[in-house]
Amino acid sequence: MINKKFETIKIKKISKDVVLLTLNRKEFSNSFNTKMAEEIYVFFEDMNINNYFEARCLVITGSGDKAFCAGGDLKERLGMEVSTWKKQHLIFEKMIKSIIECQIPIIGAINGAAIGGGCEIVAALDFSFASENANFAQTEVKVGIIPGIGGTQNLAKCIGLKKAKELILTGRIFSSHEALEFGLINGIFKKEELMKNVLKYAEMISSNAPIAIRQAKKAIDKGYNLSISDGMFFEIECYSKTIDTNDRLEGIKSFNEKRKPEFKGN
Repeated sequence: MINKKFETIKIKKISKDVVLLTLNRKEFSNSFNTKMAEEIYVFFEDMNINNYFEARCLVITGSGDKAFCAGGDLKERLGMEVSTWKKQHLIFEKMIKSIIECQIPIIGAINGAAIGGGCEIVAALDFSFASENANFAQTEVKVGIIPGIGGTQNLAKCIGLKKAKELILTGRIFSSHEALEFGLINGIFKKEELMKNVLKYAEMISSNAPIAIRQAKKAIDKGYNLSISDGMFFEIECYSKTIDTNDRLEGIKSFNEKRKPEFKGN
């Protein structure tokens, strides 16, 4: 699968442990049609099952400098039969589920407009940074639908219930500075410096013990909706899975030897 040629996304190994996924339909503002949703799903399923790049961190961005992702391709949907629409949406659902269930951290490099489903993708990532020119919106109610790939759920968890209601029910566009204020993104960079800075974070993550990173992500994600006592119980389950690893031994040893650890992921 490592040599698979995709039509709508580009996969590039940036370093030994970091992979870049680029949404590659620039002429359509990187909106996802059926083909792109299928290819994103295939890529993430392979990552989740096989991790064929042996990656420790993934970065996702859009091609060009105007749009990260404009959501579902409404031109493809023009005149679409209800049955076909529903079948297509099942693919969209599989796409977002495969992203959410990715075992390694995913950082967004939001290089432009993230509208509709594009904004939903941002909310589904582990965390994101945006360029100054980026903007965001959940515009679904303006075309007679609602967010359907987790937007009503993930956006509320990111920014709070009342702010999510405001943005989803009005469909208004909001800036990268507002997105930072609301908590949807973690920082803003000049567009020419965005990728360089995002990759710094990816390298920081990938330099840490990979099993510990995966278990920490799992503990945060799964424990978020639990009570504090149940969440702490689940945290201990995840913690215990790091104790028997060689990485744990290497981490303690390197600390005492005052050197950089060499984590192998075992």
